[in-house]
Amino acid sequence: MAASWAEVGEEEAGQRIDNYLVRVLKGVPKSHVYQLLRTGQVRVNSKRIEATYRLQSGDRVRLPPVRTATTRPAAQVAGPVEQRLSRHILLEDDALLIVDKPAGVAAHGGSGISRGVIEQMRAERPELRFLELVHRLDRETSGVLLLAKKRSALTGLHAQIRAGTMKKAYLVLVRGRWKNDKQHVRLPLNKYLTAEGERRVNVTDDGVPAHTVFRRRHSYADYTLLEAELLTGRTHQIRVHLAHLGFPIAGDDKYGDFALNKTLQREGLRRMFLHARRVEFQHPVTGSPTVVEAPLPDSLAHFLESLSEIGATAPVP
Repeated sequence: MAASWAEVGEEEAGQRIDNYLVRVLKGVPKSHVYQLLRTGQVRVNSKRIEATYRLQSGDRVRLPPVRTATTRPAAQVAGPVEQRLSRHILLEDDALLIVDKPAGVAAHGGSGISRGVIEQMRAERPELRFLELVHRLDRETSGVLLLAKKRSALTGLHAQIRAGTMKKAYLVLVRGRWKNDKQHVRLPLNKYLTAEGERRVNVTDDGVPAHTVFRRRHSYADYTLLEAELLTGRTHQIRVHLAHLGFPIAGDDKYGDFALNKTLQREGLRRMFLHARRVEFQHPVTGSPTVVEAPLPDSLAHFLESLSEIGATAPVP
């Protein structure tokens, strides 16, 4: 096998070379990609480069002769039909691909996870020359997840996130009786690692600012259904804010009530009740207001139906 050369287009410009190679050399493990870079087998414009190098339009990339997954059947690359994320697409156009991410699926691979949403969608849609996550969702969280099909769309949406003009709303079920119809929570958050090396977050005075707005949507005998609006996008923000206030999310295996979670599993709730219901933004190409919603998964809707209701607070349609 001989080496080949690829020319970087405008939509690939700005992408890191390691991420570019993972997409182009389908099926090659990331560890091998980094080895190719370290040993100089991958070159850009005939020069050795670091894994952090960002491609520019017109760059010529030397691709070494490696065995890739391109000869495998498409069904094997993408996975079984019933597991394909193409079944969960909420909106797609020339710039965006938006999916309703199932709970239990990571947004991206890593930390022992071989394939997340981005890797799976690249496998299912190999014709797309550019596909990147706009933002992330926790593995246990379901709902609206944005992917960009153009570099310009990605940078445009990131600008909206930084400016705070993209709005994200979540539905969350907590243990306890939430009193206020609307409540602003401003509690600074700090990331740390447990003794086992797992990532966790807690509330500390010297943490980074975090702001969540909670709106009561429906009251039950022992639970409250809330809508959470993120005004900042910190790791585990909703989960930690609620746990700190004494309202653990039903089914949360990191910050929740573990004894309660065991009871909930017997009662039919086998996941965390946190769902990214709605995202609002300006379309990065047309500039038009865009709203994308993901319906509440059947498992969560059925659990709500099993709860005893009280009062007449606003139900979620």
